[in-house]
Amino acid sequence: MKKIVMSLLALGAVVSATAQKPENENGYQFTDGKLVKTTSVKDQFRSGTCWCFSGLSFIENEIMKAGGPELDLSEMWIVRNIYFEKAVKYARLHGNLNFAVGGADHDVTNGIRDYGIVPQEVYPGFNYGTDKPDFSEIDAVLKGYMDAVIKGRKLTTAWQAGLNGILDAYFGPRPETFTYEGKEYTPESFAESLPIDLDDYVSISSFTHHPFYTQFILEIPDNWAWGTVYNVPLDEMMAIIDNALENGYSIEWGTDVSERGFNRSKCIGIVPEADIESMSGTEAERWGKLTDREKENELYKFDKPGKEKVITQQMRQEAFDNYETTDDHGMVIIGTATDQIGNPYYKVKNSWDVLPPYDGYYYFSRPFVEYKTMSIMVNKNAIPKAIRKKLGL
Repeated sequence: MKKIVMSLLALGAVVSATAQKPENENGYQFTDGKLVKTTSVKDQFRSGTCWCFSGLSFIENEIMKAGGPELDLSEMWIVRNIYFEKAVKYARLHGNLNFAVGGADHDVTNGIRDYGIVPQEVYPGFNYGTDKPDFSEIDAVLKGYMDAVIKGRKLTTAWQAGLNGILDAYFGPRPETFTYEGKEYTPESFAESLPIDLDDYVSISSFTHHPFYTQFILEIPDNWAWGTVYNVPLDEMMAIIDNALENGYSIEWGTDVSERGFNRSKCIGIVPEADIESMSGTEAERWGKLTDREKENELYKFDKPGKEKVITQQMRQEAFDNYETTDDHGMVIIGTATDQIGNPYYKVKNSWDVLPPYDGYYYFSRPFVEYKTMSIMVNKNAIPKAIRKKLGL
């Protein structure tokens, strides 16, 4: 009887194990490669502040890379101060500026340079009844206030004080000094205590409407500060990313996630292409009978990895020129990976909370990064020497 019971239990275990297999055995299975040490995943919640979350995450990684401590720096400190700077420029340009919460990677380094930085615990920035960023009211109030300011024929002497009043009301008054781990700092002295040099950080892009190996102002609405990027060919931009990761540096990444090739729930970004050459006769025949819409639906099922497009410099440029590549989101590239058939990916830290399936991390294929990178920020010491020489760095 005992043998029978044991046999039934064993059979039950086999059946149970079979039942627990994923519905789709193919799926996407990633093997991480080289990873850079990084801080915890954060949540930008209901705010368009990805540029700040990714930028500060990148700086936190740089601090650790330089031998400093693992820090949680205040995103809202940067956001609050940059909003003020943006408002001043909005007024000077008579409202002809994209006055919204969006920004760019250099806004973080500029913000630290101009205002210093503080730890998250010193300035959470949630002075309006939530414990996460929610800008549904803040954005509207600030825009309404600034439109009222510039409506008159002459700026008053009170408008900047009024603006600071609104910012302090929502984010909290800025501390002139604070104590952190038993030592007193100002925001400026705390920034100076960090083992990094803000002049080490440069932005890189790759487009043909400006000469390579020069700097140009990237023409996107969120680049309100008119920050410049160094322009390099596509293969050299990718070489910079690869060299940075190989040497333990992360990369701040501005990209486009409005693509159909980005799947938010599966946390994957791809640029698929039909692999007609590997299809059998009946498969190829079936594929040939599909409409363009049906073919697209087949390619974007996200049920298993497959062939991806070969990205060219011309494809990048055309997508940018035709508004198909837009400035949507900022994240941090922290490593490499491969799927189960050997396709190369980058592992990316997002700021949409710690969510499944990868605890707040995402996997973007190499072709996706080649195609949809708007710009990157890196430590100039992470750039291969030959490319640095061409850029005069």
